[in-house]
Amino acid sequence: MRRKVSVIGAGNVGASVAQYLAQRNLCDIVLVDIPEKEGMPAGKALDLMQAGPVDNYDCTITGTFDFAAIKGSDIVVVTSGLARKPGMSREDLLKANADIIRSVSENIVKHAPNSMVIMVANPLDLMTYHAWKVTGFPTNRVFGQAGILDSIRFRTFVAMELGVSVSDTQAMVLGGHGDTMVPVPAYTTVAGIPITELLPEAKIQAICDRTRNGGGEIVKLLKTGSAYYAPALATVEMVDSVLADRKRVFPCSAYLTGQFGLKDVYIGVPVVLGANGVERIFELKLKPADLELLQKSGSTYKEHLKELGY
Repeated sequence: MRRKVSVIGAGNVGASVAQYLAQRNLCDIVLVDIPEKEGMPAGKALDLMQAGPVDNYDCTITGTFDFAAIKGSDIVVVTSGLARKPGMSREDLLKANADIIRSVSENIVKHAPNSMVIMVANPLDLMTYHAWKVTGFPTNRVFGQAGILDSIRFRTFVAMELGVSVSDTQAMVLGGHGDTMVPVPAYTTVAGIPITELLPEAKIQAICDRTRNGGGEIVKLLKTGSAYYAPALATVEMVDSVLADRKRVFPCSAYLTGQFGLKDVYIGVPVVLGANGVERIFELKLKPADLELLQKSGSTYKEHLKELGY
């Protein structure tokens, strides 16, 4: 029996997630959006189905505004919510998107109570915590995209600076998926060589700064939206690791119970993603300065959680 993944939100990110999932022929896909969008999710689903004969995938893709269609989902990817506008931080979206995520989470409980939830909506770490609270699911079944996207941005900028293949880069970005993220050069390499051996400190700092502002840079360029190609592919990597039980190691927004001196907060840390969701958290040995930044990031999000009543 084919696995099933539902994507809540059929905008640019959600539709791109559906497209990349289909191209990998990983699972049947359901695209869900609000009734006000009328036939939009159904139209995008049908368009993707018609691309199948050319792209050689034969999964079923359904578009609807009826949450009942997510029944039996193995994974529910949540992309719904308002997108960032120029000058707006992810945290500015907090109150605007909290009500949306509450409604989505309640529908997940009602129609797909055995699913895993991958949060993509911003402010990501806060919405992941919010979804966990509303669903009441175990923490291993609720996690957010976060650092995997930030890390591939870091990898891209390193490759661009050195003129090397992005395939040979690896990077680690911890902390919140926002202005307080923590790029970690000590765990960022090119073909196993630490970038600290390849680039001067000033250049590394500039790349770290660009990574922190990676999403905002795209928002400014687009003017009417936010990034979606890279966020969607980062999400598909997570879905693939869970469905195929690959046990890939990604920096994701996961619930901490004391790791890195933080607890009762969702934040980006290295995790093993497998058939059971978040199966393990790697607690890296960080330099004191990096650990301080990570703990500061966690404290910032704990303060924001108070605005949600937690």
